[in-house]
Amino acid sequence: MGIKWRESLSIGVETIDNQHKELLQRFDDLLCACKEGKGTDELKGLLDFLSGYVRTHFNDEEAIQRLHQYPEYEEHKREHESFVVRLKALQGEIGSERVAVHHVMETNSMLLKWLTNHISVVDKKLGQFLLAAKA
Repeated sequence: MGIKWRESLSIGVETIDNQHKELLQRFDDLLCACKEGKGTDELKGLLDFLSGYVRTHFNDEEAIQRLHQYPEYEEHKREHESFVVRLKALQGEIGSERVAVHHVMETNSMLLKWLTNHISVVDKKLGQFLLAAKA
């Protein structure tokens, strides 16, 4: 059990790919902590990381899209905004309660969906657009 970076996830923009690699590493850390029964301990640190990560990463990605006049920019931005809303809701819930196993499961599910749906589909599409624009 674990999540590892694969070159097939690369969108061809080093800054974005490096940020995706870091996200996958942090997600893998959470999965490993869960395997050791320490997921609730790891979760708070991951959520703190995600708060800063999404601001920086989404701003960087969106700036690249605007620069290259990406035709699906608005839809892509809405997906980012939806993720931020889900993240804030989860953080709010944890802030009003103690970290519980269901929070870890919800975070795992949220990140897995993000990896499988956004990075490997939506961001890959952006990468293909950028590659075609260079040609």
